Amino acid sequence: MERVMGVRWYAALRSSFPILTWLPRYNLTWLKMDLIAGLTVGLTTVPQALAYAEVAGLPVQYGLYSAFMGGFIYCIFGTSKDITLGPTAIMSLLCSEYIGGDPVFAVVLTLLCGIIQAGMALLRLGFLLDFISHPVIKGFTCAAAVTIGFSQVKNILGLKEIPQQFFLQVYYTFHKIPEARVGDVILGLCCLFFLVMLTLMKNSLGSSEDEAPLLVRSARRLVWSLATIRNALVVIAATGVAYSAEVTGHHFFTLTGKTAKGLPPFKTPPLSETVANGTVITFSDIAKDLGGGLAVIPLMGVLESIAIAKAFSSKNNYRIDANQELFAIGESFSSLLKLSQSVNQSFLILMFSAGLTNIMGSFVSAYPVTGSFGRTAVNSQTGVCSPAGGIVTGVIVLLSLAFLMPLFYYIPKASLAAVIICAVSPMIDFRVPVQLWRVKRLDLLPFLVTFVVSFWEVQYGIVGGVVVSGFMLLYIVARPKVKVSDHGVLLLELDSGLNFPVTEHLSRLVYKHALHVSPPRCLVLDCAHVSSIDFTVVHELTELLKQFELRGVSMIFAGLKPSLLKVLLSADLPGFRHTDRVDQALQLLTSINHYEQQF
Repeated sequence: MERVMGVRWYAALRSSFPILTWLPRYNLTWLKMDLIAGLTVGLTTVPQALAYAEVAGLPVQYGLYSAFMGGFIYCIFGTSKDITLGPTAIMSLLCSEYIGGDPVFAVVLTLLCGIIQAGMALLRLGFLLDFISHPVIKGFTCAAAVTIGFSQVKNILGLKEIPQQFFLQVYYTFHKIPEARVGDVILGLCCLFFLVMLTLMKNSLGSSEDEAPLLVRSARRLVWSLATIRNALVVIAATGVAYSAEVTGHHFFTLTGKTAKGLPPFKTPPLSETVANGTVITFSDIAKDLGGGLAVIPLMGVLESIAIAKAFSSKNNYRIDANQELFAIGESFSSLLKLSQSVNQSFLILMFSAGLTNIMGSFVSAYPVTGSFGRTAVNSQTGVCSPAGGIVTGVIVLLSLAFLMPLFYYIPKASLAAVIICAVSPMIDFRVPVQLWRVKRLDLLPFLVTFVVSFWEVQYGIVGGVVVSGFMLLYIVARPKVKVSDHGVLLLELDSGLNFPVTEHLSRLVYKHALHVSPPRCLVLDCAHVSSIDFTVVHELTELLKQFELRGVSMIFAGLKPSLLKVLLSADLPGFRHTDRVDQALQLLTSINHYEQQF
C-alpha cells in the first residue's frame, strides 16, 4: 500500500514539475545539442530583445531584462522542448499602448499579467481563448505587423518627434522625409538587404539534398548557421561601422545611446512611482491607468504561446487521440514524458509557466513576455533535445548584460529597425483573405473589422473582432438550418441543439407551415441531430402541443436521444408522442390521416 501511494505521489510530482521526467535520462548527446541550440537562440535573442524594447517604448536594456527569466522558469515547468519565452513584437506593441514609455508601469503590468495568467491556469479558464476566432487572430497579427513595421521606418530614415498613433505616424513620416539622415538611410537599407538575402539563403538551404558530398554539406551547414544568427551578425557589423565613425568624429548615425550597465537588481517590483514634481502615483492609480491592458495583454500572451505550442506539436509529429492524450511519435524527449500529459493539461502548464515567468520577471524589471514563434523555430531547427536549452539562452543574455552593455551605446537604431521589420514581415499573410473567401466569405467580416480597427487602437480591434464573431455565432445558434419537406405529412428536420434563442424561430416556422394553413397539418419534428434542450424550449413546445390539440392535429417527435426523451417525459407535455425513427412517425401520422378521412 505504501509503495502504491509512493508511486502516485511521485507521478503527481512529475506532473507538476516536468523536469523530473527528463532530467534523470539526460546525457552528453542531449547536452551537446542543447548547448548548440541555446547558443544559437541566444545570439538571436539579444538583438531582438534590444529591438523589441524600442517597440515597447522602453530603454533597450529592458528588452534584455525580459529575455532571460523565461528560459530558467520553463526549464522546470515546461513540457515542450522547443518553446522559448521572451519579448515578442506583438507583446511589445501592446505594452507600448498602455505603459507610455514608463518602466515602472511596465514592471507593474508584468506582475499583474503574471498573476492573471497563473490564476487563469489554476482556475482552468483557458476555454475563454476559444472565443477568439482564427480570422480575428489573423486580422490582429496582420495589422500588428504593419503597425510595428511602419513604426520603424522613422528609425530607418533617422527621423525624430514622430507621434505614436498610427495614422499620425504615417502622415508625419512622409511629411518629414526631407529631414531624413543620409547615414541612417544607407545603413538601414544595407541592413535590410543583408537580412533579406540571408533569410532567402537559409530558406533555400533548408530544402537541399542530403546526398551531397560531405564538403558541400559542411559548407551548407555553415552558411545555414550564419543565416540563423543573421540578426546578431548584422547588428554587430552595423555597430562596428557606427563605432568607427564615432571615434573618428563623424556622427553619421542615430545611436541607441546611454544604457544602464550590469545585471538588473533582484528586488520587489515597485508598486508606486514618484514623478519629477514630487507627485506620488499609487498602485491603484497605475492599475487604473493600465485599464484594458490587464485583460488584453494576459489573454494575447497566453493565446500566442498556445498557438506556438500547437504549431510545433504538429510539426514534430505530436498527435491527439480521442482521450486527448498528447503523443509524440519518434521524438526522444517527448517519449520520456510517458505520453501521460493531456492536451488541456499541457496548455494549462504552459499558461502557468508564462504567468510565473512574468511574476518572477517583474522582480528583475522585465516587461510582459510570451512564447516567441521565430526563436522557437530556431530552437527546433537547431535540434534542441530538452528545455535545458533555455538555460543556455538565459546565460547568453545575462553575459551580455554583465559585459556588453557599454558597447550597446553604439548600436545604430537603423540596424535594430531593420531587425524588427524583417522579424514581423512574415506575419503579414496575404493568403488569409483568399482562403477566407474560398471557405466562408462571412468570416472576412471579423477579419476586416479586426484588421482595420487595430490601426486606430489595437485593443479595440481585438474587441471589435471578438464582438462581430460573437454575433455571428449567436445568429447561427438562434437561426439554425431547418429543412421543411412534405411527405403527405409535414416534416421539419433540425440540424442543431434546441436552446432558448431558437424558440421564436422554431415557433414561427411551425405556425407558418402547420398551424396557420387551412386545414391545419400534422407535423413530424425530426430531432435526430438535436443534442441539447433547455427550459425555454420545453415551455414553447408545451404551448405548441396545446395549439395542435386545439386544431385537432398532431405533432410527433422522432429520433430523440435518450437524454432528451427523459427530459421531455419528465416535463409532462400535453399530447406528447414520439417514435424512434422518422419513417415510423410519418407512417403513424399517415395512418391517422387516412383513418380520419374515412370517418
